[in-house]
Amino acid sequence: MTGTALIAGASGIVGNNLARHLVKAGWAVHGLARRPVAIDGVTPVVADLTDPASLHTALAQVRPTHVFITTWMRQATEAENCRVNGAMVRNLLGALDHAPLAHVALVTGLKHYLGPFEAYGQGVLPQTPFREDQGRLDVENFYYVQEDEVFAAAERRGFSWSVHRPHTIVGYALGNAMNMGVTLAVYASLCRETGRPFLFPGSPQQWHGLTDVTDARLLARHLAWASTTPAAANTAFNVVDGDVFRWSWMWARVAEWFGLSPAPYPERPTPLERQMAEDAPLWRDIASRERLIEPDLDRLVSPWHTDADLGRPIEVVTDMSRSRRLGFLDYQPSNDSFCDLFARLRAEKVIP
Repeated sequence: MTGTALIAGASGIVGNNLARHLVKAGWAVHGLARRPVAIDGVTPVVADLTDPASLHTALAQVRPTHVFITTWMRQATEAENCRVNGAMVRNLLGALDHAPLAHVALVTGLKHYLGPFEAYGQGVLPQTPFREDQGRLDVENFYYVQEDEVFAAAERRGFSWSVHRPHTIVGYALGNAMNMGVTLAVYASLCRETGRPFLFPGSPQQWHGLTDVTDARLLARHLAWASTTPAAANTAFNVVDGDVFRWSWMWARVAEWFGLSPAPYPERPTPLERQMAEDAPLWRDIASRERLIEPDLDRLVSPWHTDADLGRPIEVVTDMSRSRRLGFLDYQPSNDSFCDLFARLRAEKVIP
């Protein structure tokens, strides 16, 4: 089954990969962003989700059957995150009253279980592996506000919905606010350039404990599946690759790809935000010498977000049983996710 898709956030790590997947599968795809990137087969829609007037104008002639909400805007506080990101969902769906909507898919994440950045991994947390029937935490969380906006619109308009909760997403996108794979690739390239130790930046719990990640390509397939499978309607899903690993193992695989030796772990966090704080001039020099496409380090990496993921004080593992029971059986080896990404970054002259 195919349809007409509108992807909010088509230039991001989720939206970009989803757009390419849907085009290949034969969908008509519209990609909404403030600054759309060119994707073959995707009709760009220039609009600001915080501006209802711009949305109504931009979407007046767009009649999607399926909407995929894959973006958010980081604010200074969680209260502001709730206000702004909730309004973005409400504004988007409000501008589509004319559209024959059949399904709306919302991408959130494991902060549903772990809490927002202000209280990340603190307080009483659900047991791992995280399961979808575990309730909301008793804290402000913009994911919950976004969900409630989708639920209210679905009840009013009669379309079905799905919520997708990936773990850390590994995939190709540039200028993305949450991009561990690109950040680690740039960090490894800097370590190779300078001879600095390739040092795992996170917590002992993450180094020694089990974890998982989500390949953006698998997430794209899951979004398409849930949006066109009647049994998956009106359901929230965890979405991960299907394997588990320890960073003590994966760090060596990443190091090997870049021709590095992993540094001994010091049993304490050494955040990337601190390690990379003075690297912007060096990266600009490397980019000039190697003719890389992005010389601005700040546009390329998100060390703050990688530090948040790798610095968690608890083991984080995600259950996929709900999807498996309903027929989504895709699997992706996570080490291949990283290696495939690194190879593409090198081929497209993002890293040397």
